[in-house]
Amino acid sequence: MPAIHVVKETSEPFQKDIQISLSGVRKYFGRSGFVALDGISIDIPKGEFFVIVGPSGCGKTTLLRILAGLELQSEGRVDISQFESSRPANSMIFQGDSLFPWMSVYDNAAYGLRMRHVDRAEIAETVRVWLERIGLWRFRDLYPHQLSGGMRQRVSIVRAFTNDPEILLMDEPFSALDEQNKVLLHEELLRIWEATKKTVVFITHSVEEAVTLGDRIMVMTATPGRAKAVIDVPLARPRSVLELRQNPVFGDLVVHIWEQLRDEVLRARQSENGRVS
Repeated sequence: MPAIHVVKETSEPFQKDIQISLSGVRKYFGRSGFVALDGISIDIPKGEFFVIVGPSGCGKTTLLRILAGLELQSEGRVDISQFESSRPANSMIFQGDSLFPWMSVYDNAAYGLRMRHVDRAEIAETVRVWLERIGLWRFRDLYPHQLSGGMRQRVSIVRAFTNDPEILLMDEPFSALDEQNKVLLHEELLRIWEATKKTVVFITHSVEEAVTLGDRIMVMTATPGRAKAVIDVPLARPRSVLELRQNPVFGDLVVHIWEQLRDEVLRARQSENGRVS
């Protein structure tokens, strides 16, 4: 079965600025050979904020899990360039609450560093800096059940960034939040990403969220998941979420992407209702 090919501290076998390269990636499940992904090919440069949108069940999460090494593709090639072998290749932020409920905010934030056996003093300084940066230092001794949903997601973001991965994989991390908290976390994520310029692969169902955050957006088809379109986002950085909403280019992009996506969403619904084989 194919596996991820991790290239450490080298530009080979693909262009130097490409961090993730997918070539003909297919994924099928079970004896029936259900095809979840069918021929995904895309290159993602180092430092790009790459967003994936598509209807439910199109294989978005499966693709992200393949990039994280949690699933293996059935066919095709996945190349990931790791430019600094001293750092983890990736960290993943899952949909919904993924914190350890028995750990405090501080311990959740420090978890990845401890698993890497980083020096205790360095852990303390790194966690303090990140919790202060995201406004959670005074809540460091609280536990997840004592936090709001927005605060828990902020801790999840801190936990990923303190581990200092080269690639950040985010699976609909804000889907369960109200609109006000989403706007605040979009601002927070954009600010942190501007400071770190990590390679991000971000999944969302929201076209507005995709345009707000992304450099490029891949629109996926209904099952089996294919790349229907890859669209550049020509909006300057740094970005302000509220200012973006007033930019006519933002609105035009949202409409354009939704036009690409609409038929796929309808087809996915029809398939779920048994009207499409």
